Amino acid sequence: MRYIYTLILTLLVPVYFLRLYWRGFKAPAYRQRWLERLGIFETPIEQGGIWVHAVSVGEVQAVAQLVGRLLDRYSDMPLLITTTTPTGADRVKALFGSDVTHLYAPIDLPWVVRRFLIAFQPRLLILVETEIWPNLIYYAKLEGVPTLLANARLSLRSAKGYHRVAGLTRDALRNLTMIAPHAEADAERFHTLGARPEKIEVTGSIKFDVHLPGSLLERVDVLRREWGGQRPVWIAASTHEGEDELILQAHASIRQALPEALLVLVPRHPERFERVGQLVEEAGFKLVKRTQQLPCDDDTAVFLGDTMGELTLFLGASDIAFIGGSLVPHGGHNILEATAQGVAVVFGPHMFNFNEISELYLHHQAAVQVDSVAELADQVSRWLSDASERSRVGEAGRELVEQNRGALDRLTQLVDRLLVS
Repeated sequence: MRYIYTLILTLLVPVYFLRLYWRGFKAPAYRQRWLERLGIFETPIEQGGIWVHAVSVGEVQAVAQLVGRLLDRYSDMPLLITTTTPTGADRVKALFGSDVTHLYAPIDLPWVVRRFLIAFQPRLLILVETEIWPNLIYYAKLEGVPTLLANARLSLRSAKGYHRVAGLTRDALRNLTMIAPHAEADAERFHTLGARPEKIEVTGSIKFDVHLPGSLLERVDVLRREWGGQRPVWIAASTHEGEDELILQAHASIRQALPEALLVLVPRHPERFERVGQLVEEAGFKLVKRTQQLPCDDDTAVFLGDTMGELTLFLGASDIAFIGGSLVPHGGHNILEATAQGVAVVFGPHMFNFNEISELYLHHQAAVQVDSVAELADQVSRWLSDASERSRVGEAGRELVEQNRGALDRLTQLVDRLLVS
């Protein structure tokens, strides 16, 4: 099965690079450093360290604390982080600077991943969340490199997709050294797809081990004053294509009841910043962009977060957080950066990528799920008008974060075992 997969992937390589070229029209960085994706490097890589592969911004952010722990614990080893997107690369640079090496991830072809493995000679390969690459995992095993699928999650929808290529998935999972899932439900899905029980160790989600910078509260206060200290503020965080229009419809309804309400709109992908700004103006709202560095006056209806790396700040300065990717069938995003700060959270019907966490929060009445634009507008309006209720929900969310911390320690212990085995 892996040979058929390799043949298909080989045939798709021209399409892959054409797609990178096409995406480069909006984000020029997609046209840079292509040789790295083929395992060819301009300068030699320091060998014998830990390789962490995280696809993009979300995955990099998810393992940021683990990477920090590895830098402290294994300071004598080089640490390599690979991503597939330029936004992921930018986040690596912003978080870790020169403490780590960043490269674009190799295409999952035998001659590419072998070249990559030989060049770096890792002592451990850590794949983040759902990065199941059959050739990379197979050749890592062949080279004697232990592999860990960390912070692993597998939604019911993803499991059904992997089941369509059951043989390929089973072999890849069995070639992994260890799998560290979020929860028992994820562990059961991995087992059903073929992973051996003795290779699965539930560690919990390291996303609960949220680290908030010491200066955050001060920065939140400053930003909130720039938005207008007393006005009600809600944020739509990490929105996707087709979702911004729905958010703006909801905001129009909210402002009918609360004319002073401010929407903080933060698209997930930077190449969409300009287009989303146009949508805001076409909807008739007065707009201020973060990059303009201007305060919001009383007439400002929408603040566009058109920067990277400031979402935690924007969340903390808001009264209510809507989590994007959930009104459209993308699967949602991490709610914990908001709830760790005591911000009341609402999300749409499509949270299948964060099913366990969202269900936990709904069960404890620490978040609210809505099914439509009308329900979103109604929920946000009610919370903006009822500080005590949104504070109750926000505090319940903060308590859940505190109760579920500890996954980082368990995952670090697993890394220790793999490195000395």
